Amino acid sequence: MGAQVELGPDQDRSLLLVDDDTAFVERLARAMEKRGFQTRTAASVAQARAAVADSAPAFAVIDLRLEDGSGLDVVEDLRTARPDARIVVLTGYGAIATAVAAVKMGATDYLSKPADANDVTAALLASGEMLPPPAENPMSADRVRWEHIQRVFEQCDRNVSETARRLHMHRRTLQRILAKRGPR
Repeated sequence: MGAQVELGPDQDRSLLLVDDDTAFVERLARAMEKRGFQTRTAASVAQARAAVADSAPAFAVIDLRLEDGSGLDVVEDLRTARPDARIVVLTGYGAIATAVAAVKMGATDYLSKPADANDVTAALLASGEMLPPPAENPMSADRVRWEHIQRVFEQCDRNVSETARRLHMHRRTLQRILAKRGPR
């Protein structure tokens, strides 16, 4: 388990939160302020890039998929503007390829939603080469599968046949999965 670094009294505590889910980003901002961070929020790649150009933060939590593009563009801009920034990429759709891309672009860590303020703080403040401790309540494999299916279903404009084709599933099997509640 990785050690966690405490924020010193003179340390820059600026934190940029980038996510197009307004309710989520506002809750996370309040929680991170209680933990000693000075937060700013952005809901798009354009807003985030403007915030980085205005004043590059010491810390950032950036959603991978935003309405107007990829959060990886913001990671790249922030890494250029402030090489020492600690950046966590947060996404509701986790895949190994995107995790590798995020780290190659300069992200410090990669978390899948739902991640709470404790998970985010641990990832931002983890020191050394060791990984932060695992989340107390990680998503089950069934939940990850269900979330992936839901995301593809939304991307296909809720078209069951197209979703089934893209997921290489039988349409009826997909309909049964979609009719059930998501696992915990």
